[in-house]
Amino acid sequence: MPATPFSRSFFVSQPRFNYYITPIFRSLTCQLSSSLFQFNAKSSTVRFHCALSQAAETESPTGGRSGALTPTPPVTGEVQKIDVNPPKGTRDFPPEEMRMRNWLFNNFKEVSRLYGFEEIDFPVLESEALYIRKAGEEIKDQLYCFEDRGNRRVALRPELTPSLARLVIQKGKSVSLPLKWFTVGQCWRYERMTRGRRREHYQWNMDIIGVPGVMAEAELISSIVTFFKRIGITESDVGFKVSSRKVLQEVLKCYGIPENMFGKVCVIIDKIEKIPVDEIKKELKTVGLSQEAVQELLQVLSVKSLTELEEKLGGSGEAIADLKQLFSLAEKFGYSKWLQFDASVVRGLAYYTGIVFEGFDREGKLRAICGGGRYDHLFSTFGADDIPACGFGFGDAVIVELLKEKGLLPELSLQVHNIVCALDEELQGYAAMAANILREKGQSVDLVLESKPLKWVFKRAARTNAERLVLVGNSEWQKGMVRVKVLSTGEQYEVKLDDLN
Repeated sequence: MPATPFSRSFFVSQPRFNYYITPIFRSLTCQLSSSLFQFNAKSSTVRFHCALSQAAETESPTGGRSGALTPTPPVTGEVQKIDVNPPKGTRDFPPEEMRMRNWLFNNFKEVSRLYGFEEIDFPVLESEALYIRKAGEEIKDQLYCFEDRGNRRVALRPELTPSLARLVIQKGKSVSLPLKWFTVGQCWRYERMTRGRRREHYQWNMDIIGVPGVMAEAELISSIVTFFKRIGITESDVGFKVSSRKVLQEVLKCYGIPENMFGKVCVIIDKIEKIPVDEIKKELKTVGLSQEAVQELLQVLSVKSLTELEEKLGGSGEAIADLKQLFSLAEKFGYSKWLQFDASVVRGLAYYTGIVFEGFDREGKLRAICGGGRYDHLFSTFGADDIPACGFGFGDAVIVELLKEKGLLPELSLQVHNIVCALDEELQGYAAMAANILREKGQSVDLVLESKPLKWVFKRAARTNAERLVLVGNSEWQKGMVRVKVLSTGEQYEVKLDDLN
């Protein structure tokens, strides 16, 4: 029988997803394409070849990746070394980084618990349609999206609120309003990286569904303030810029700007601190605002006082009433010193409808620490009835940068209660028995898995900040006992195995 070649190509269609998975594919290519093998059985010969593809990547004008996947020839010589760095904009979490992440997430979760919120989660992979809402949103150009094998358009989630809305709609009347839900989840955005901004990050979200009043926003801001206080951040370090989208609505209404232009205007205004004012003016004129409307709008957005805003807009509008109520509630909650009015805060996402807020560092070295607001009309964009709702997102990267700036990052070393070690190789099984007894009583145990000199064991104990050494030696074991050494005091004693705790 002649040799029969078999080949298989793996193809992924979307450029941004290629950017994320190409390093994984390259790694597999090194392993699989070098595994050429022959099977001989009498006169039969089978040759197997698995060839993967490699992306020819180019930078697109928008900063994304583009280009077709091209086949790579099989590796026939020495195996190529893989790039050991994670994909650009992503992170590894070795033990010391993981300890920091767990510390941060535990604080997120504890604050959520203190405020009576329930934890939820969603898939990292969602339908692309969930994020395609209104024209002009920057987030549409930042999606890691692709077509799966079932020809469905999917995306790695860039934010968590749409997933929350989908879940609320799915649950329908089986849940009772109001809902107070939180999550800490991984998000993906293909964007330009700056300090505290990554393409992959984790985000803490708290949302209140079913409460139309400003009390909901006041509660959310209170929870963030509580979090800051827990980790050592004060009102002299961080503040909240607060405004309302209704301010813009009132200005645009005066100049007859159609309501369907509102979202686009908000997206442009959100760039005020990122691009020159002349560019802002140009973009506003492009979407249909007159010169007079642009001038008036920019004047209102420069207002930093609620009193001055009331003079410009009058005191009868919803925007002024909502903001006055929020500042009054902040006094009652005890965080009024953290708040400042800033009319230019609108948030970049199109679905916000009322009060919006951003946490910022007062030294101005970092981008927004967190942000959120009211989104009463999000549910109708998915074909459901609207439900009053508000929430916030709080990323993990910027707050770590701020804690570094302030010297507030905790030192989080590995710590175990016990190191258990057999002093003779034949006693290792008995050492395992001692370790199991301690573990069943809730003690953490680092069991020495091979024969090591005591000098090595003591170094290990120092590295792991162990509290005790539990030594299983011949003389002690013959009496059914083990030797315990308390490392902080040097105290030593023998104890029966069953009494070990």
